[in-house]
Amino acid sequence: MSPAPFPYKLVATDLDGTLLRGDDTVSERTREALVAATAAGAAHIIVTGRAVPWTRHVLDDLGYKGIAVCGQGAQVYDAGAHRLLTSVTLDRQLAGLALSKLEAEIGPLALAASRDGVDGEVLFGPGYQVQEGGLPALYLEDTAAVWTAPLNKLYIQHPELDEDALVKVARETVGSLVDIVMAGPGIVEILPLGLTKATGLSLAARRLGVKAAETIAFGDMPNDIPMFGWAAHGVAMANAHAELKTVADEVTTSNEEDGIAVVLERLLGAA
Repeated sequence: MSPAPFPYKLVATDLDGTLLRGDDTVSERTREALVAATAAGAAHIIVTGRAVPWTRHVLDDLGYKGIAVCGQGAQVYDAGAHRLLTSVTLDRQLAGLALSKLEAEIGPLALAASRDGVDGEVLFGPGYQVQEGGLPALYLEDTAAVWTAPLNKLYIQHPELDEDALVKVARETVGSLVDIVMAGPGIVEILPLGLTKATGLSLAARRLGVKAAETIAFGDMPNDIPMFGWAAHGVAMANAHAELKTVADEVTTSNEEDGIAVVLERLLGAA
């Protein structure tokens, strides 16, 4: 008996902690499973919190030529053509107001920002501990320079509060002005209100003629929750944040143990 056809037309994968292992590589097994899924008629879209400048080198290394959703949904990027298809920027006046209100509530914050564009710089100010594997970032002694060009998002850190506590108080204080997401250990972001990974994924899927009901999504952090809500089936990695696991349709093995491949192989009838 021949295996059943692959049940999805779109496979959406987060990058860090999901598709990538700790050394920023993708295992051969996971590569082969994704190739098999695309051969079975499914498109693969990477959906990441990283902005394009912190994503494109990974895509190039993977030989990825399709559409990627970057910057928490702010950017839809054509990896093959190296160009932005859509980009949403943060209202800097509103973000500045939110930041001042939050600092009035909990004290000074360390600040970083992602500038818009394919070559947009990531800027960070005094006290900000750069995460995401030491990716290129430009130090600013005077954080006033952050506001001089269009931004995709701000990153904030507090000297005492961890990321979960910071997200909680920020949402309570300024959640009516901006969106606050936790994208990884030590990574709390201020985004345009209403912008999520689901926003960018829905735009990218529309370009491909694919519906939410035809999509399976993989992720590991709370910023993947909207993507899981949009897709027909959400798969959390074993290493995922507990908040994501509670809304996932299933939990697979970790990113170090080929969690994406485990699920795809099963669906392809190859496991």
